[in-house]
Amino acid sequence: MSDNRVDPSGNTEAFRAFTEDAPQQQQAPASKTPLIIGAVAVAVVVIALIVWLVA
Repeated sequence: MSDNRVDPSGNTEAFRAFTEDAPQQQQAPASKTPLIIGAVAVAVVVIALIVWLVA
Protein backbone atom coordinates (compact mmCIF):
# COMPACT_ATOMS: atom_id res chain seq x y z
CA MET A 1 0.00 0.00 0.00
CA SER A 2 1.49 3.33 -1.05
CA ASP A 3 1.67 6.31 1.25
CA ASN A 4 -0.23 9.22 -0.32
CA ARG A 5 0.83 11.80 2.27
CA VAL A 6 3.33 14.49 1.28
CA ASP A 7 6.52 14.51 3.30
CA PRO A 8 6.50 17.81 5.22
CA SER A 9 10.29 17.82 5.57
CA GLY A 10 10.62 19.01 1.97
CA ASN A 11 8.37 21.98 2.64
CA THR A 12 10.08 22.74 5.93
CA GLU A 13 13.49 22.63 4.29
CA ALA A 14 12.32 24.95 1.53
CA PHE A 15 10.83 27.34 4.08
CA ARG A 16 14.04 27.41 6.11
CA ALA A 17 16.03 28.16 2.97
CA PHE A 18 13.59 30.96 2.12
CA THR A 19 13.81 32.54 5.57
CA GLU A 20 17.60 32.36 5.61
CA ASP A 21 17.81 34.02 2.19
CA ALA A 22 15.13 36.63 2.91
CA PRO A 23 16.51 40.11 3.66
CA GLN A 24 16.22 41.05 7.30
CA GLN A 25 13.75 43.81 8.01
CA GLN A 26 15.15 46.69 9.98
CA GLN A 27 13.27 47.80 13.05
CA ALA A 28 11.52 51.10 12.76
CA PRO A 29 12.95 53.76 15.06
CA ALA A 30 11.06 54.16 18.31
CA SER A 31 8.49 56.93 18.37
CA LYS A 32 9.55 60.00 20.33
CA THR A 33 5.98 61.18 20.87
CA PRO A 34 5.65 59.75 24.42
CA LEU A 35 8.97 61.34 25.36
CA ILE A 36 7.86 64.74 24.05
CA ILE A 37 4.49 64.50 25.81
CA GLY A 38 6.21 63.56 29.06
CA ALA A 39 8.68 66.46 28.79
CA VAL A 40 5.85 68.92 28.13
CA ALA A 41 3.89 67.58 31.13
CA VAL A 42 6.93 67.94 33.40
CA ALA A 43 7.53 71.48 32.12
CA VAL A 44 3.91 72.45 32.82
CA VAL A 45 4.10 71.05 36.36
CA VAL A 46 7.41 72.85 37.06
CA ILE A 47 6.06 76.16 35.71
CA ALA A 48 2.86 75.76 37.75
CA LEU A 49 4.93 75.03 40.88
CA ILE A 50 7.10 78.12 40.30
CA VAL A 51 4.02 80.32 39.76
CA TRP A 52 2.41 78.91 42.92
CA LEU A 53 5.54 79.55 45.00
CA VAL A 54 5.95 83.12 43.70
CA ALA A 55 2.32 84.08 44.18
